[in-house]
Parts: sequence; structure tokens; C-alpha cells
Amino acid sequence: MTLRNSLFLVFLLIIVTSCDKKRLFDDYKKVGKVWHKDSIVTFLVEQKDTVAKHNVYINIRNNKNYPFNNLFLIVEMEQPNSKTMVDTLEYKMAEPDGSLMGKGLTDTKDNKLFYKENFVFPKAGSYKIYIQQAVRKSGKIEGIEVLEGVTDVGLRIEKAE
Repeated sequence: MTLRNSLFLVFLLIIVTSCDKKRLFDDYKKVGKVWHKDSIVTFLVEQKDTVAKHNVYINIRNNKNYPFNNLFLIVEMEQPNSKTMVDTLEYKMAEPDGSLMGKGLTDTKDNKLFYKENFVFPKAGSYKIYIQQAVRKSGKIEGIEVLEGVTDVGLRIEKAE
């Protein structure tokens, strides 16, 4: 690769990554080949702004091995004062014909799922966010042991418009 091509690629990378002005936090964690029901994905977020509104998203990267139409998650947000908010969330992951929702041209799809909309962080400091899968088969009480098809779990925080 010539120096000219290398400089062009670096310039292009800077342009692409600097266009996301709303992003305040964006991170992914791999869950492995399967997401075990006891495996909790944890994010640590330092938050200083207690005035502005934020949109908080859970990002799920899944592939054709995902066997369900919906995804159930238990999400806990531990605030700096140790107060914890717990939410049980349900997201639609597939169309009625079985085709996966989300963005992506291959068998892998990226899903940007709302967790908190226009959320104001009540205190400045460290927030811990825990995400656990809670998928159950229809009519069953007990959750499935391992969830196939989810490869990565992410958290994204943006400034709300």
C-alpha cells in the first residue's frame, strides 16, 4: 500500500468516526458461542451530566442461529448512591416470516434497542449496568439455559435531541 493510499484511509477513518457527535458511550462485550442465563454482561459508565436528557440503548448483535422471535432481558442500573433500577424488557427480533430484524447485509444483524428514552442521570458518578438474558419458551416458566445466536451485547448512550 502506498503512502498516499495509507493517508487516504487514515483520513477516511477520522471522518467516519468523528461524525457521531451524539455518542457519549458505546461499547460491546462478546458473550461467546451461546449466552448462558447466568452470564451477566456488565458495563461501567462514568456520568457527570445530571441535567441533559440521554437516550440509552442496548445493542444486540445476533446471527441466523437466533431461534426466537423475541428477546427478553433483565437490565439493572446501579446508581452511584447504590440505588438500583431493575427492568424486564422484551424486544421483537424477527419478522413473522422468521427473517431477522436489524441492520446488516449478512446473516449477522445489529439491533439498536431503546432502554431509556430522554433519561436524566440523577447523580454524577459511576453507573453499573448489568444485562442478562431471560428468554423462555412459550408456556414455560423456567428460562432457557443457553441462548444461541447472540454474539455480542452492547450499551450506547447518546445525547437526546
